[in-house]
Amino acid sequence: MPTKIGILSSQRGYHVLALEEAMRNRGCDPVFFNISRLAGWIGGSPALQVRGVPVDDCRALMVRTIPTGSLEQIIFRMDALHRLEKLGVRVINSASGIERTVDKYYTSFLLADAGILTPRTLITEDFETALTACREMGDVVIKPLFGSEGKGLVRASDEETAYRVLRAWELNRYIFYIQEYLPHFQRDIRAFVVGDKVVAAMLRRGTGWKTNFSRGAELEPIQLDPEMEALAIEATRLLGLDYAGVDLMPAENGKTYVIEINSIPGWRGLQSTTSHNIAGCIIDYLLRK
Repeated sequence: MPTKIGILSSQRGYHVLALEEAMRNRGCDPVFFNISRLAGWIGGSPALQVRGVPVDDCRALMVRTIPTGSLEQIIFRMDALHRLEKLGVRVINSASGIERTVDKYYTSFLLADAGILTPRTLITEDFETALTACREMGDVVIKPLFGSEGKGLVRASDEETAYRVLRAWELNRYIFYIQEYLPHFQRDIRAFVVGDKVVAAMLRRGTGWKTNFSRGAELEPIQLDPEMEALAIEATRLLGLDYAGVDLMPAENGKTYVIEINSIPGWRGLQSTTSHNIAGCIIDYLLRK
């Protein structure tokens, strides 16, 4: 009987389809589950299901999306992942790993406390404290605490711009996540780690200070030097992830910083730069465990 592996997402897009193909090629039975239709039974069966189809009988569950929603929706989805793990389903990435990376503050202090270079950062909900930090650091990037693909990032290189941005965010009750801007030649590196190996890496060149593929950055394959490769693997292991997209920034000061770690990373752009089948690498790793 084929091994049943679930894929949890909000829609069957590029990454879900790539994973499904990789699973079928390895004799597995992929089952797509819509995350917004999860139902958990207490004293009923199946314990976790989507419209009557059990989730808790999967050998493993690949988490491909935790979409935005209300606080209650997010908490329930994460609780469901924790329960699946307690029921013996291997969740990739784990609920704890996702929680560590979806929150930039959590990620940043774990990296810094472990001695991994990350930009100087202030997190606060107090306007005056935030403005003082912007004034002190001079050139900053103000980011949403949650989010990816460069969405919502604002660079403020003067106090007036910082004031306007912070006031607007204050009205919406946002947390201020303020990071010192590091000159970086308008480029950074995405390393894709699976297990204890970097399976592919690419250099991203932006037309401006943002270097996200979704923002039009040019991509080219790159072979990481041993130090960068070790750094990407160490950061992934530190956050308890099976696979991750690790963003490295070789700054103009000669140091390499870890900017972000994505526990539900996309690889559509990266796939165009490598002959390795990235979805296949993930599934091969899953089946070895």
